[in-house]
Amino acid sequence: MTSSAAPSPNDAYADAHAATREVTRLSVGVAVVLIALKAFALGASGSVSILATLADSALDLLASLGVFFAVRWAALPADEDHRYGHGKGEALAAMVQAGLVFASALFVGWEAVQRLFDPRPVTAGTWSVAVVLISMALTGWLVWMQGRAIRRSDSLAVKADRSHYAADLASNVVVLIGVISGAWLAAPGLDAAAGLIVSVWLFWGAMTLLRGAADHLVDKAVPEADRIAITTAVLADPRISGVHQLRTRMAGSAVMIQMHVDLDPALSLEAAHAIVVEAENRILAAWPRADILIHPDPRGRAEPHAPAVAETVQDS
Repeated sequence: MTSSAAPSPNDAYADAHAATREVTRLSVGVAVVLIALKAFALGASGSVSILATLADSALDLLASLGVFFAVRWAALPADEDHRYGHGKGEALAAMVQAGLVFASALFVGWEAVQRLFDPRPVTAGTWSVAVVLISMALTGWLVWMQGRAIRRSDSLAVKADRSHYAADLASNVVVLIGVISGAWLAAPGLDAAAGLIVSVWLFWGAMTLLRGAADHLVDKAVPEADRIAITTAVLADPRISGVHQLRTRMAGSAVMIQMHVDLDPALSLEAAHAIVVEAENRILAAWPRADILIHPDPRGRAEPHAPAVAETVQDS
């Protein structure tokens, strides 16, 4: 059997890392600009909604800096102490992001509750609205650029950063409502309520980030549909009669795949090796950043393996 050429894993990794490096530089730059704009608007208006989004942007900068360094560390090749590479550094960065977002949610929520009981007028509404609109445009552009980078890299750290900025984009809509109501509708209490909504939104976003990072760190398997697709790709060769002990996990943008396959016990070592390489290439065609380990078993003669939570799949 002649296998089709699979994408080079090295090329796939290089493209993924280039995408993450580019977008993380952009993320840091946008965060700096947003902080400057919102600090000006806060000084001019005193809006708690502006304060909420300024606090969030300040933590965005810290989170973006963490992602900036994390994706570069995660891109380092495997070494003697990290034989599986450094990909889980992205999950650690996402955990830090979740903690920062939790802190932001608590701060903004506390300030909003205080302002609900002690409303203060919002001034310089025109400046505040202009800053919020500019912030929304910049954030929307960044989220779009991050989406492009994710399609190239599938980076967990960039996904976490994008989720945070997407939440910012939605929260800015609430902030806009708060500023308008406080400055022109003589209802400063609505401004505080808008800040409270932002804090709840941030808390929910932090929970989402935390779950995603935890899944990577505890080696959660890839979705069932992907596991079925991997098995189907391997069994496309009729010389492979079964797949068992399939194990998958994520390490940054790389998926680690291990399995045992059943082969004719009469095959030579060289022939079995060729079949396994072809199976690896079929998997790489769909998951170019996969790290694959396939162990061939002589069909019907293999000794029992260590217990594993996996079902044996026979070729139909």
